Amino acid sequence: MFFIFGLRTKVHRSGVVTAVCRYCGKQAAQVVTRHSTRFTLFFVPLIPIRTRFVRQCTFCGAEDVISRDEASRATAPVAR
Repeated sequence: MFFIFGLRTKVHRSGVVTAVCRYCGKQAAQVVTRHSTRFTLFFVPLIPIRTRFVRQCTFCGAEDVISRDEASRATAPVAR
């Protein structure tokens, strides 16, 4: 009997915000994405292993990992 197992990472775009980049210092659009890594068995994702939130600057292309709270605050709608 054989088993086919592995890891699969899916990238989900959470939103786009305008902010000052930590690296280049320019005010530009920042794309917030969620990277979900899951253990797969026979190509079926079963167990979540890791979830990371990444913010990428559209001006310089720099990426940095942010916390879940920071990602939810960045992509939350603004109350008027």
